[in-house]
Amino acid sequence: MSDRAKVVLITGSARRVGRSIALELARAGWDVAVHCRTSLDDAKRTAGDVESLGRRAIVLQADLADAATPERLVGETVDRLGGLNALINNASLWEATPLSGLTRQAWNAHLETNLTAPAMLAQAAWEHLRRSPPGFLINICDISGDRPWADYIAYCASKGGLISLTKALARAMAPDVCVNGISPGVVLLPDDASDATRRAALRRVPLQREGSAHDIAKTVRFLVEDGHYVTGQILNVDGGRSLA
Repeated sequence: MSDRAKVVLITGSARRVGRSIALELARAGWDVAVHCRTSLDDAKRTAGDVESLGRRAIVLQADLADAATPERLVGETVDRLGGLNALINNASLWEATPLSGLTRQAWNAHLETNLTAPAMLAQAAWEHLRRSPPGFLINICDISGDRPWADYIAYCASKGGLISLTKALARAMAPDVCVNGISPGVVLLPDDASDATRRAALRRVPLQREGSAHDIAKTVRFLVEDGHYVTGQILNVDGGRSLA
């Protein structure tokens, strides 16, 4: 990629993993479009931190379930930052949906955010990503897409679909765009998780520790800086959990 400004759009980048990705790419010289749905104050803080690293940042607030959102997010990013070199589909809906309580509304909500929006964003971004090859598209998946949890049926199904979508997009967007997925394992458990929950989550992790948002962010940075011959791959960043 040339020395001109590199621009990345990261969905769900106000907090947690998305924020870490935004700051890591800013350190690597990227200008960042920070997207949020409701966490506007956090998004502004992330954008401010990006700017403190010497890069440009904009905040884009939108509901990914809105059919007009993908075109608007891509259009505003290009208009305000001058282009688009990478798209990181990080935003995700994660709610319990056991079979006994599964509703069509909950099912559709998970697929809209976790699968449909990434597909439509990829379509909206394609023409821009391919203008300065290689462009990059990275989907933040989940190891539960391959190893589902019984009480999170809709979430796991959407992430399984995202894994398949990643591989299909890698074929469709070649040769100008590298498309990959990252599947985190035990990373950033909820703040209110009990000690018993943490122990249970780590029991089948060979490295016996929880991963961090930084682990995911560094993997994203590797893909956009050095992964120019990597496409169609799902990288499990899970401490070995997918071995079990």
